[in-house]
Amino acid sequence: MYLTTFDPFATDFRRRPATAGSVMPLDGVRRENDVLLRFDVPGIDPASIEITVDRGVLQVSAKRQEEHGESDRFFVRERPMGTVTRRVYLSDTLNADGVEAAYTNGVLEVTVPVAERAKPRKVEIRAAEAAKELAK
Repeated sequence: MYLTTFDPFATDFRRRPATAGSVMPLDGVRRENDVLLRFDVPGIDPASIEITVDRGVLQVSAKRQEEHGESDRFFVRERPMGTVTRRVYLSDTLNADGVEAAYTNGVLEVTVPVAERAKPRKVEIRAAEAAKELAK
């Protein structure tokens, strides 16, 4: 998934529906001042979650440990075990240095602020005479 436009999720999420086979499902929400990424990581110890940002790539890795006794015999086994990783490519309109994360009830929320230079700003209109004086 590429976050390379001002509306980073519009194309990717409409083109490809979420599937039951997703190991770490993700929702992305563009808000006024940031982008919120919500990763489903139920049953994962928050201490095993690692988030890194390197050259515009946000990577989330999480590890789910196997929990069973020696005499246990599985008759259904659908929960993925081991380490899972998701990578999100951040556009240059996002501030990768300001990434923050929180974990609540099996949901990891990662907030990426919009870069100041990418935010809308109001341009002051000067009188024509004042503009000529500045040009001299």
